[in-house]
Amino acid sequence: MSNSSHRPHGKELLLAALRHEAPGAIPWVPFAGVHAGKLRGFSALEVLQQPEKLLEALLAVNELYDPDGQPVLFDLQVEAEILGCELAWAPFAPPSVVSHPLETRLELPKHLPEPDEGRLPMILETMRKMKEMVGEKTALYGLICGPMTLASHLRGTEIFMDTFDHPDFLEGLIGYCRDVNLRMAELYHQAGMDVIAVVDPVVSQVSPRHFKQYLLKPFTEVFRAIRQMGAYSSFFVCGDATKNLEWMCQTAPDSISVDENIHLPTAREITERYNIVIGGNIPLTTCMLLGTQQDNMKYVVDLLERLGAIDGIDTFKNFILAPGCDMPYDTPVENTVAVVQAVRDPATTRRMLANYESHTFDLEVTLPDYSRLEKPLVEVFTLDSDTCAACGYMLSAARRAVESLNGQVDLVEYKFTRPENVARIKKMGVKNLPSLYINGELKYSSIIPGNRELLEAIRQVMR
Repeated sequence: MSNSSHRPHGKELLLAALRHEAPGAIPWVPFAGVHAGKLRGFSALEVLQQPEKLLEALLAVNELYDPDGQPVLFDLQVEAEILGCELAWAPFAPPSVVSHPLETRLELPKHLPEPDEGRLPMILETMRKMKEMVGEKTALYGLICGPMTLASHLRGTEIFMDTFDHPDFLEGLIGYCRDVNLRMAELYHQAGMDVIAVVDPVVSQVSPRHFKQYLLKPFTEVFRAIRQMGAYSSFFVCGDATKNLEWMCQTAPDSISVDENIHLPTAREITERYNIVIGGNIPLTTCMLLGTQQDNMKYVVDLLERLGAIDGIDTFKNFILAPGCDMPYDTPVENTVAVVQAVRDPATTRRMLANYESHTFDLEVTLPDYSRLEKPLVEVFTLDSDTCAACGYMLSAARRAVESLNGQVDLVEYKFTRPENVARIKKMGVKNLPSLYINGELKYSSIIPGNRELLEAIRQVMR
């Protein structure tokens, strides 16, 4: 599986890509967060709270998946926990935020995380040990929760009304979250991280107008600071952020990471204009979790072919292959090994799979008869509201509106992590996740509605 001897590999390969060179091979970064625990039989609770088990799991990822770059932790609740949010823990997924300290008050915090708070001692210790043990051969990623998602953790769904009701407060809150980002980036860089990734899934739910108004300056300042530290940066977004890609590029990160909601060849045309590396976007569910080895290999080689990488690999640059986001815990090991095989030898893999066709999701599903519903039906289609912050806030917005209508409306969530839901999503023609439908009609796609707006949309079908 290894590259030929004259080509760079591991850390050398990844950093060459981030320097906008053509390294002669495709760098590979498995975003194995809680999935790392699966390799050693540890639960998410164990790898996210116990440094010895986290280190053992990360070393297993490093050995088995031959990464050029590797995150030390994938948990967007670390900062929120320090800042007073309560977390709900799950055995096979990162924790979720269940309380929002600023939900009922317009108050700007001042406290910034200290290295002895929350789980930071464990994280920083593990970063230093990983740097010592594999840092020469593998580029290490430190992931921080971006300002918009962190502000959402602190404020809850109220934040989606603040753009209209309290714009000055929202600007101040995002400015505070930027300062938290700067502190976290400094701590992680001091612990040896080569790449600081600012992970902000809620960005995909923000309009371009609001991105320019509230996020352009804070993100630009964060990426400038990371560059001045001597580290590389990545702007990591989940969901369909196509509408914001141009603005994201203008914040000047070294790289941008996207998931399967974004058409990567089109996105790469935008990032190339700014000479920014783009990373992604192996589908987490349809390929990595529920697909076969052949599905994973074929996705990789088809993607590289669409990008023009396979036949021109010696001159190809500005791309990193990676999962679309944090890999599901139960991702079969053999599927990720198949990705490694495909990225290390794409030409041979393409020939092997020339006639392969997948039939993984050929399932029959029955849709509701929307014209005969007893009550209005709100359907929320998500990647997984337990692990995807944007999906969680979309579902929370729907629940808040439906609960206020006192049983007059039904609500159901369809998670993309189940094969029958994948088939349903395809039959419904759902293009992006998360999306919200009312009585079978799309109302919101990759935009989280404010409470008043959503209530009005529901009441329209109740009349």
